[in-house]
Amino acid sequence: MPSFNIEPDRQAVDRRTLLRGSMAAAAVPALPVAGETGKRPAGLPPVVAGIPIPQTKLARDSAAFAREAFPEVFFNHCMRTYVFGCLLADRQGVRYDRELAFVASALHDLGMLQKYATPAQPFEVDGADAAQRFLSGKGVSASRIDVVWDAIALHTNGGVARRKRPEIALVSAGSGLDFAGFNYELIPPSTMRDVLSHFPRSGFKQMALGDLLRHLNEKPAAYVLHPFSEVGRRRIPNFPIPAPDDILMNAPFAE
Repeated sequence: MPSFNIEPDRQAVDRRTLLRGSMAAAAVPALPVAGETGKRPAGLPPVVAGIPIPQTKLARDSAAFAREAFPEVFFNHCMRTYVFGCLLADRQGVRYDRELAFVASALHDLGMLQKYATPAQPFEVDGADAAQRFLSGKGVSASRIDVVWDAIALHTNGGVARRKRPEIALVSAGSGLDFAGFNYELIPPSTMRDVLSHFPRSGFKQMALGDLLRHLNEKPAAYVLHPFSEVGRRRIPNFPIPAPDDILMNAPFAE
């Protein structure tokens, strides 16, 4: 099965982070949080940056569900995730199910919303479960739901997602590009402008960080050994979750 061979240029991301200096580690007060309401974007265009937007009933229903659930900033992130993921896949000649890729991208951040958050699970699993319930109600087959579930649950774990089905890898790659800039340099400037003109970022960084901190404050135990726990240790005073080395050294064994 063809798979993504793109490794994120993490050194480039690290350089960008270092340029910002120690300000990034400061506590961030009063950041905007993704709520349940917000300005809704108009209907989706048929093509963005050369990438077709699926027009099947399931794709339309999923887009409508996402549009209703998310504020505009997060809805646009989900749409950029799909377009960026397709751009990266298409440049490698990877074959994938466009409908599944779109549905998983559209729904991949449901777990960030308070409506779908549980007390003990990380947001990726909450989102995957919420998408599963939605798709089950639409009569989607279990095998296709499983692909969407994995794509959402694994989208922050690129090392695993890249080894899975192309649709799963696509959501991880697309969201990673939009969230962290991974493989930003692979998107031509004119293409990037087209994507951002259709789906503007409109303060996405600040809203995403605010929502992330809300999750870490409300259910820190859900993020034990999760990559986002480092955000809590850097930005939340007295963050209660231990680091991996603390967990290792306190394991209940004699040595």
